[in-house]
Amino acid sequence: MSRLKAVILAAGAGTRMKSKLPKVVHKILGKTMIDYVIEAAKEAGAEEICVVVGHKSEIVKKEISYDVEFVLQEEQLGTGHAVMMAKDFVGNEGNVLILFGDTPLITGNTLTDMVNYHSNNNNAATLLSTIVEDPTGYGRIIRDESNTFIKSIEHKDASEKERTVKEINSGMYCFNSHELNMALDNLTNDNSQGEYYLPDTLKTIIAKRLSVNAMITNMPEDILGVNSQIQLYEASRIMQKRINYKHMENGVTLMNPTNTYISKDASIDSDTVIYPNCIIEGKTTIGSDCIIGPNSKIVNSRIVNNVNVESSTILDSFIDSNTNVGPYAYIRPNSRIGSNVKIGDFVEIKNSNIGNNTKASHLTYIGDADVGSNVNFGCGTVVVNYDGVNKNRTVIEDNAFIGCNTNLVSPVKVHNNAYTAAGSTITKDVPEYSLGIGRARQVNIQDWVRKKR
Repeated sequence: MSRLKAVILAAGAGTRMKSKLPKVVHKILGKTMIDYVIEAAKEAGAEEICVVVGHKSEIVKKEISYDVEFVLQEEQLGTGHAVMMAKDFVGNEGNVLILFGDTPLITGNTLTDMVNYHSNNNNAATLLSTIVEDPTGYGRIIRDESNTFIKSIEHKDASEKERTVKEINSGMYCFNSHELNMALDNLTNDNSQGEYYLPDTLKTIIAKRLSVNAMITNMPEDILGVNSQIQLYEASRIMQKRINYKHMENGVTLMNPTNTYISKDASIDSDTVIYPNCIIEGKTTIGSDCIIGPNSKIVNSRIVNNVNVESSTILDSFIDSNTNVGPYAYIRPNSRIGSNVKIGDFVEIKNSNIGNNTKASHLTYIGDADVGSNVNFGCGTVVVNYDGVNKNRTVIEDNAFIGCNTNLVSPVKVHNNAYTAAGSTITKDVPEYSLGIGRARQVNIQDWVRKKR
């Protein structure tokens, strides 16, 4: 198969979004619209990708997650003009996809079908089209009596008869690179808008008696563009349904798919149950037989098998098997929690390692700490990791017992099998099998209350 490239048009301002952000960087389930399009192009076999940027180009460049080339379209003078900016990238070898950064629902499968249709029919240009009940605003595909492709015409330039046609041009193409480059040289802006329309390149290609056709996809939602916040919501619902149904087909139980939000990049094994109002973002992986309770948020984390997460937040962390988290726990980035661990209600962990069989059942903060196995944290424990200038680490070794309301002032080390007394502020290391006490001796003042009153 011929070498395949892709050009993605992303220069427009998207004024109907009513946002300070460029349209293509608005997100669906945690991923920008343009990243979805880039992924679809890669899935279809595009080896190189060029993004045409314009409005707030630096923001667009920053938000794209992939290694792509960029060209600048300083003035937005139509789709044909945008592709002209990428003329050198298009080159004269192989084929090139022309896509839009605001069509996040396009899939690699549909683009692959178009590329195969293009190659199998020896086309110089192939359009992706579909049939819709209301084609208002879309360019129309005009065919003759024998169903042969004649032209694609914009809605505003179409005749009344042409506007009755329900086959629409998605704006996505597969071109022979050489023929596209030649046709761009002949492109003019002789139309009602004074713009350079990419579909007009087809006239040049047809005039050379080369094959041009439109492949009709039976997935009209694939070509939906996003031009407003309402359309962004509509696209999000379609994407959410696609993703959630895929997980359910693979054996995951979603208690209410309508109110469950899962990233396209997330992986979830069978027999895991996810309750409503959960948000699972990024490249999160969740093993089998887990329970993700309601209102939990998990981002870019790995959760192994038989883990129970109850109404908690987990960010950029690792949770090993048979561990319970929550309710209302907060696992902050770069935390690694072992197996058979209990992280209870209102416990916060940050940048820490927690060994197997350790328990922090409630109201505890563990930050910048290395905690061994079989450690027990009493209620109200605080790892005091910040001295106002630097973050310091605390080490708590195996089988240690941290009494309630202990302050561990970092850097400090509690050795194997050591205890700290309830209410202590520990500023020095506690040796093995020792009890660390860091509190004032209790003094009772007789009749103090009577005197005060």
